[in-house]
Amino acid sequence: MTETPPDPGRLGTDELPRPRGYYAAMSKTAAVRVTEIFHSIQGESSWAGLPCTFVRLTGCPLRCAWCDTEYAFYGGELLSLDEIVGRVGDIGTPLVEITGGEPLIHPNAFVLAQRLLDGGYTVLVETSGAVDVSPLDPRAHRIMDLKCPGSGESAKNLWSNLDHLTERDEIKFVMRDRADFEWARDTLRQRGLDARVRDGSLKAILFAPVWGELEYQDLARWILEDRLPVRFQTQLHKAIWGPNTAGV
Repeated sequence: MTETPPDPGRLGTDELPRPRGYYAAMSKTAAVRVTEIFHSIQGESSWAGLPCTFVRLTGCPLRCAWCDTEYAFYGGELLSLDEIVGRVGDIGTPLVEITGGEPLIHPNAFVLAQRLLDGGYTVLVETSGAVDVSPLDPRAHRIMDLKCPGSGESAKNLWSNLDHLTERDEIKFVMRDRADFEWARDTLRQRGLDARVRDGSLKAILFAPVWGELEYQDLARWILEDRLPVRFQTQLHKAIWGPNTAGV
């Protein structure tokens, strides 16, 4: 008897799906629930500033205290992978990001990434770090969060994901205060992430302030004082269009 996967938009904060095989039947439907597809300037990661097509999938099992995409928790439109690839093609930008919500709760997100990569796109996948990233096509660039305590979701960090990151991938820490900064600093040292950036086996570590809560100058000073090999990250799209504008 095949178990039916839950509606991604209704996943609770304690129910983390397992994409490898657990919902294998779902991948046969070749569709995924999408909140929006839009063309914008990439606002985060080492790819910031570049034109990018975003495919925002619906649903997330986490409820971070500072989430700015709560509108993606529910609803959305069920689209076939052919429709999604077609819309991306109509926009015509070579850089594509699959995001959410948490995109990797959808087994077909892995298929979508492969389809886009096979089509010649550069594909970024932004993920919370709470879902197994290992099934992703190795050609994709993973932009993976490690949730700081201030998010309220640090217990959901799937630490085994660190073993699957490569020289193509980036780790993002979003922090609201000094306590989050110290946690992030200690984590990158204890887990050897600073050494991986230095030896090239990890592309970048991103330290980002929660918009409107942590002063840029404070975070910049702490990074410099502790000589951390990290990239200071803002949310460029919010600086351009404002913090409350969706679809950018």
